Amino acid sequence: MINREWHLLSRPVGWPKPEDFALVEAEVPTPGEGQVLVRNAYLSVDPYMRGRMSAAKSYVAPFELGKAMQGGAVGEVVASNAEGIAVGDHVLHFLGWREYAVLRAENAVKVDPAAAPLSAYLGVLGMTGLTAYAGLLRTAAFTEGDAVFVSGAAGAVGSQVGQIAKLKGASRVIGSAGSDEKVKLLVEEYGFDAAFNYKNGPVGEQLRAAAPDGVDVYFDNVGGDHLEAAIGSLNQGGRIAVCGMISVYNNTEPAPGPRNLARLIQTRGRIEGFLVGDHYDLQPQFVAEVGPWVASGALKYRETVVEGIENNLEAFLGVLRGDNTGKMIVKL
Repeated sequence: MINREWHLLSRPVGWPKPEDFALVEAEVPTPGEGQVLVRNAYLSVDPYMRGRMSAAKSYVAPFELGKAMQGGAVGEVVASNAEGIAVGDHVLHFLGWREYAVLRAENAVKVDPAAAPLSAYLGVLGMTGLTAYAGLLRTAAFTEGDAVFVSGAAGAVGSQVGQIAKLKGASRVIGSAGSDEKVKLLVEEYGFDAAFNYKNGPVGEQLRAAAPDGVDVYFDNVGGDHLEAAIGSLNQGGRIAVCGMISVYNNTEPAPGPRNLARLIQTRGRIEGFLVGDHYDLQPQFVAEVGPWVASGALKYRETVVEGIENNLEAFLGVLRGDNTGKMIVKL
């Protein structure tokens, strides 16, 4: 049996290029003691993976050159040499970017395809969903009545942040996105009170028009001019949770910081970055609360599905370009 897997050949400078990667054929490994072999069904591609392609010191180790990259994946166990996981079980794990994966049983989380589609465990009920939940409720300390602004609001995390805020009693939820079609989706399907296309004019001006009374919480997926605009509209005691800054991921020079940080003194505002890995203690609470919302349709989600391992790289580049609506998924 042949296993196809994506390797990083060289560390990208600026935008990743196809020649930085290779789709390599390898033998499907046999699981050893305490291991399982998984045939991946769906793979996740996410913005944070761009950081792992560089050698810069970060919160997670860089991808190794000449070896298979990693990422979220869900699939079916086709061979097991471990107690507690049987052939036919479906598991969530972190050895994506490949068709087959061998991993230790303790690194696999069993999921139920009858409770939700398998792909949902990579998005709305997976890491991106928990990111939205923890960032909004814990890091940004959302409370009922808050006005919330979300950048990258049509993405997997942002769309869930806005909907959770509405379900939790936000006074107003505003989102930014990169196309008029996505703006329409935010308002008509996800229930945002207002949304704007950041390409249609200065973000600060559009935010002030959408939130004339200011915002209490800003959930940042973009950075750059969005962060500066949010600081400019922040109410007294406002909180900013920094989840990502996709606008600067491919910069070759340091991006200038917001020019209005001094306004935090006036507003007594705070900015705090967070990583979902620090909040896995919320997982049971997250599933218990969000699962029924998803099942009932109270919380809606979209997926952009790209088919074939050969298109895994293009799907990742699509995330950086903003091609996706909701979670970008690769179906094998």
